[in-house]
Amino acid sequence: MLRPLLLLLFSMTTLIYSEDSWPTWRGPQANGVAPKTAQPPTKWDEKNNIKWKIPLSGKGSATPIVWGDQIFVVTATKTDRLAKPEELPKIDPTFQTKTTPPNHFYRFEVFCYDRHTGKEIWKQLANEAIPHEGHHETHSYAAGSPTTDGKRLYVSFGSFGIYAYDLSGKLLWRRDLGRIHSRLGWGEAVTPVVYGDSLILNWDQEANSKLIVLDASTGKTKWEAQRDEKTSWNTPFVVDHQGQTQVIINGTNRIRSYDLKEGKVLWEVGGMTVNAIPSPLVSEGVAYIMSGYRGAAAVAVPLNSKGELKENQVLWRHGKGTPYVPSPILYEGRLYFTAANTPVLTVLDAKTGKVLLEGERLPKLSSFYSSPMIAGGHLYLADRNGTTAVLTLGDKPEVVSLNKLDDSFDASPVTVGKTLYLRGEKYLYAIEEKK
Repeated sequence: MLRPLLLLLFSMTTLIYSEDSWPTWRGPQANGVAPKTAQPPTKWDEKNNIKWKIPLSGKGSATPIVWGDQIFVVTATKTDRLAKPEELPKIDPTFQTKTTPPNHFYRFEVFCYDRHTGKEIWKQLANEAIPHEGHHETHSYAAGSPTTDGKRLYVSFGSFGIYAYDLSGKLLWRRDLGRIHSRLGWGEAVTPVVYGDSLILNWDQEANSKLIVLDASTGKTKWEAQRDEKTSWNTPFVVDHQGQTQVIINGTNRIRSYDLKEGKVLWEVGGMTVNAIPSPLVSEGVAYIMSGYRGAAAVAVPLNSKGELKENQVLWRHGKGTPYVPSPILYEGRLYFTAANTPVLTVLDAKTGKVLLEGERLPKLSSFYSSPMIAGGHLYLADRNGTTAVLTLGDKPEVVSLNKLDDSFDASPVTVGKTLYLRGEKYLYAIEEKK
């Protein structure tokens, strides 16, 4: 009787965690769609439906993640410690930059809070270092979101280290993978992806770009694949298809799918813009990839593709209103996305690429860096002026509410159960409808 009981308890635990967790920056399915059990509020402001609100130290645009009762946040804090001349990193003049490196040390930290109360459970100093680059004025040194498999918490500060902790905050391993030289010194955003015993890192930069796969339990390198790409900032999407695990990565030169076992390129296709930031989506055997910096591009690619694809081998293309920084979202056969960083919404039929809604300007919203979320039958969009729009779903979404907080949102919305979590520039919010 003991073995069946243990199996029952294990399956119950798995179910609880699958419903009570947001283990990656885009949720349990890595696509921004919440489980059906999630029912976050649709209306709030500074005085209503704020369950708790805590100040955040430092700066960061990384999305928090949730596992069970814990919520994890990463930050980078400028210290008062001024670097001595001999401590300053040597600048490589071969890379063009429009930013100035700091001359102060920064603290790269990981925080764990109780998701029900906001009380700090633990914090760890991952590194204290002087960045070799500046960053874009809208960016930060803590832009890569953490991820977890329920056994370990994986944190990437890019040039300042890759770290694995147990969920009580004990450091298990760390890796220094060297410097990243970002486009024009605008900064880094390496978000790790864990899949089975592999930790996957998109190490795109201005020279020596590569896909790196580490052993998740030890941090040792499994393999690396060189990439003919410049800085991209997008997060890989991993999917099993016909007995093979594909790692799909956006890119300016090529969108590529890699075999997770050994790094072989399975298929590739061109047509993206510079700064290919949006992360891929996958549904029903098709990958959807977009970019939108100084142009617009979207393409639908069958996962069973092979080699370099010709135009007649993709399902469809779309060349208008695609996102620059945010990623798109797909639900019940519809693709939703905003144009560049603006509040202009497009909806496509995912199977055909047919336009269902185009150029719909959403009222009283500014620009978007965060990616959209779908939960409880609604679309959530958080802007950089502190307003989160809640929309209906369908061919022609309508605004349900506009919810203003005294903050700015670059991180993407997170929801577990009846609670919505928003990471702002100043505060971390738990928002829940009061009974």
